[in-house]
Amino acid sequence: MTLAVCLLLDDRGERAVRRLWRRLEDDGIGTLLTHTHRRHVPHLSYAVLRSYDLDEVTAALTKLPDAGPVTLRFDALGMFRRSRTWLVPAVTAELAGRQERVVTALESTGADLHQHYLPGAWIPHCTLAVRSQLERLPTIAAAVYDVLPLVTTADRAALVDTSTGARRPLGTLP
Repeated sequence: MTLAVCLLLDDRGERAVRRLWRRLEDDGIGTLLTHTHRRHVPHLSYAVLRSYDLDEVTAALTKLPDAGPVTLRFDALGMFRRSRTWLVPAVTAELAGRQERVVTALESTGADLHQHYLPGAWIPHCTLAVRSQLERLPTIAAAVYDVLPLVTTADRAALVDTSTGARRPLGTLP
């Protein structure tokens, strides 16, 4: 089981992404709405841990100062090699610094971070579709560019068990 440290979108942003997921599903494109456990929420992951001690991770993140809500501006569509499409946020110095502080805190616990979440390798994203076929990219792009730009706020954070979707809210916003 893996654990993700996630920023969660405010109500407006969550509704916008869920509408986008629904539109893509209606077009026959699988999204996080129906993927695996079907409990996904629109989010941006700071880190994904492959092994960890939950109590130590929680304690380390709780010690970080509350940085407050962060504005996210999604203005592009991205696609990873393994066919996952996603919304691309602007990477501000603030966002990168926050992610780096989270990773430093997690590494201090001995947690094993997935390599794509190490500072310098991290590509912030909000996943839309999984297993996207290249021939479906125009349909995905048309739906996405009807919505963008999407400016929203990440106003809370949680630890998310990626195998079940179970969320453990964090009391602060790293």
